[in-house]
Amino acid sequence: MRKRKYFLLVAMMAGALMSGAGATAEEAGTPEMDASDFVSLAEAVPDVILEIRYYSTYNFVGDRIDGYEEPCALLTKEAAEALKGAAADAQEQGYMLKIYDAYRPQTAVDNFIAWAEDIEDTRMKEYFYPELDKSVLFDQGYIAEKSGHSRGSTLDLTLFDMDAGKELDMGGTFDYFGELSHPDYVGDLTEEQIQNRNTLRDIMVENGFKPLDTEWWHFTLENEPYPDTYFAFPVREESVPENTEDMAQ
Repeated sequence: MRKRKYFLLVAMMAGALMSGAGATAEEAGTPEMDASDFVSLAEAVPDVILEIRYYSTYNFVGDRIDGYEEPCALLTKEAAEALKGAAADAQEQGYMLKIYDAYRPQTAVDNFIAWAEDIEDTRMKEYFYPELDKSVLFDQGYIAEKSGHSRGSTLDLTLFDMDAGKELDMGGTFDYFGELSHPDYVGDLTEEQIQNRNTLRDIMVENGFKPLDTEWWHFTLENEPYPDTYFAFPVREESVPENTEDMAQ
């Protein structure tokens, strides 16, 4: 029954977004609302830690972000299956994967754009972009009109040391805007911090993900199933089908 209600809602929302009779979503410029190929990580990869920053107020905006209706993480089935391997490899080394963000709806990206255009709102500057003037965030690529996260196979994460009971020291925090966040940044990082970044990268790359050259925490499935599709359904458990039976065991 929950699936039926969800797809009825999808149909209603898609109809409301159409700009003309008989127009397709692509022609109308609207994002995709069908979440049938997505899963919740709480069900598909339960042995990870979730700290969904955009559901909280501890992020570069300082507010809960539009589209994040529950503190959950959603991914395409293909990305979740690959993440299961990464989680297993991390555990063999004494770590757990800690997820900051996964699928990100287009509504959240639009929220980021509106925030970036409000130059006066610098509440979180000292934590996330102390070295930058907010006016350069568009030009330097920190804020964009589209995000790979909206395609459903990208996630942001770190490693949690199970023995120490805390995150590994990566020499910089998630969502910090600056060169410090580049995976190959050396600067004043310690050997341990550099090695921790390399460990995360190696685990993810070996399980089919590719890194981003500006963010040590950001990885995208190499063969993502929707390379040209951007989704907009909200981040909540009820957005996706209930079972993951068709995922490989």
